[in-house]
Amino acid sequence: MPEPLEPFDDGRAIDHTGAGGGTDLAMDEGESLEKTPGGPLGTGPDQKPRSLWSDAWRDLRRNPVFIISGLIILFLVIISIWPSLIASGDPLDCDLAKAQEGSQPGHPFGFNGQGCDVYTRTVYGARTSLAVGVLATLGVAILGGVLGGLAGFFGGFGDSVVSRFTDVFFAIPVVLGGLVLLSVVTSNTIWPVIGFMVLLGWPQISRIARGSVITAKHNDYVQAARALGASNSRMLLRHIMPNAVAPVIVVATIALGTYISLEATLSYLGVGLKPPSVSWGIDISSASQYIRNAPHMLLWPAGALAITVLAFIMLGDAVRDALDPKLR
Repeated sequence: MPEPLEPFDDGRAIDHTGAGGGTDLAMDEGESLEKTPGGPLGTGPDQKPRSLWSDAWRDLRRNPVFIISGLIILFLVIISIWPSLIASGDPLDCDLAKAQEGSQPGHPFGFNGQGCDVYTRTVYGARTSLAVGVLATLGVAILGGVLGGLAGFFGGFGDSVVSRFTDVFFAIPVVLGGLVLLSVVTSNTIWPVIGFMVLLGWPQISRIARGSVITAKHNDYVQAARALGASNSRMLLRHIMPNAVAPVIVVATIALGTYISLEATLSYLGVGLKPPSVSWGIDISSASQYIRNAPHMLLWPAGALAITVLAFIMLGDAVRDALDPKLR
């Protein structure tokens, strides 16, 4: 005859088993797992699934390299928009009587060969360098990303044409191309320099975007969307682009610092920006002949250029580490 059921304090009852109450223990564990938000692995229905971008942002916030580079870039952006916050003078206000003089009260960086305040010109030079770098990067990312993405998605004859064009542009040396193309330009604005960078910079982004799209379009979720009758535009915008844009962002972030350095190089060679434009490359070029007698004329703009380029390269490395699933 089976033993009678023994009541619990909460009104439940359990049959005695040879496992010594093992049935009740299993019931308690099962109920505790069901009551735990997210389940044992934190993947329950009450918890939103984490995406690549949310995981990347969480990793970036914990990365000191990203924080340091981000603060430097934020400071550069602020002084580029409002240079008068830390520099009250005029970068074109020069006094030949003070040419090549060193640091003075109110002029911590001294004066250049024309008697202009080096500190003021260094601050205002950030605006030109960042504008060239940001606009050139946006143009390269848009042009290269669109051409490479479409070529990788549709393939065929269009893919072959884009691939051959990228090979042709890859064969052109950047500095030599700048010397040839920009030497015939008489404009003193930044647009010819930006156009040259976009013209020779898009093949790199195009090749990366093409490879990312080819990889993404063979995934199961894209094939499922195609089988359900999704249009090409919907597959590109909703399924492929969000998963293929990460490598483009990483390369574009690192390339931004490269374009800033390229602008300074072209200005130093005399084919980039020209006076009266205020640029670190122009100041470095004009100070190179006075490096022995007045090294401060060269060190400050060159130091600002080096710090800016390094900050963007560090930012690109941090973004790459956060978005690369192989490093997780």
